[in-house]
Amino acid sequence: MTFSIVARQGEAYGVAVASKFLAVGAVVPAARTGVGAVATQSFARVAYLDELLGRLAAGEPADEALAAATALDDGRETRQVGVVGVGSAATFTGSECNPWAGGVARDDGETAYAIQGNILTGPEVVDAMERAWHESVREPLARRLLAALAAGDAAGGDSRGRQSAALYAVEPGSGYDACGVLADLRVDDHTDPVTELARLHADWELYFGKPEDVQPLEGALASEVRDRLARAGFVADDVATALADWAGNANYEARLSPDGIDRRVLEALRAATS
Repeated sequence: MTFSIVARQGEAYGVAVASKFLAVGAVVPAARTGVGAVATQSFARVAYLDELLGRLAAGEPADEALAAATALDDGRETRQVGVVGVGSAATFTGSECNPWAGGVARDDGETAYAIQGNILTGPEVVDAMERAWHESVREPLARRLLAALAAGDAAGGDSRGRQSAALYAVEPGSGYDACGVLADLRVDDHTDPVTELARLHADWELYFGKPEDVQPLEGALASEVRDRLARAGFVADDVATALADWAGNANYEARLSPDGIDRRVLEALRAATS
C-alpha cells in the first residue's frame, strides 16, 4: 500500500513516503539525529520505529537490527521495513506482502539507502526511485528523497492510487533554531500528494533553510533593497536593520546573514514589492 525511501547522506538521515492511505506520515517514518532512519509499512508495526532506532543507537548495523526485530515478530511476513544506520542499510519484504512488493538497499560509505514498496504497479517503481536517487547526487538529502519519491510516483506508484505523502529528515544544526529537524512535512489527504509535498518543501526551505548565495548589501543592490523595504513600510537608519525587521515580519529570519542578503530572501522581497 506504500512506497518509500530511507536514506543517509553525510550526517543527515531521512524518509520520504507516499501511499493510497490516509496520513501515511503518522505511521511510516522515523529518524533520529546521529542514529538512523526507519520506514515501517504493509500492515505497519509502529513499534518497529523505536525498536530499530534503539538497536541502531546501541551500535547494531542495520541488517542485524532488522533481522533481530523481525525474528521477534509473529506477523513479520505481512511487514515491509527499510532501515539505514551509520555505515549500513537494509530492507525487508515479508512473503505475505501484497504484490507487487519488493525493495533494494545499498551503502557506499558516504550515502546509503533502502527503497521498498508494496501493492505497486510493478518493480519499475523501485527501479525509477533508485535511478532518481543516483541522478540527484549533487542535491542535499531532502531534495534527493523528494526526487526519488516523485520518480516512483511517475512510474506508477501505489497501484490503488494516491492519497498521502510525507517527508521527515534530521541533520545536526539544521531547521528552525538549529533544532536538527531538516524537514518535517505531511500531506495527509490530497489528490496529488507528492506534488503538494514538493511545494511545501520549497516553502520549508525558504523559511527554515540556511542562507545561500549571500550578496553584500553594497552599491546598487543596497539601494534597491532599501527602496523596496521602504515601499513595504520598513525604514531604519541602515538597510541591514530594515531588512531584519522585514524578514522577521515575513518569517524569513533563519535566512538572515551578517554578510548581506540571501538569494531567496532577495527573491521574496522583489516578489513582495514588484
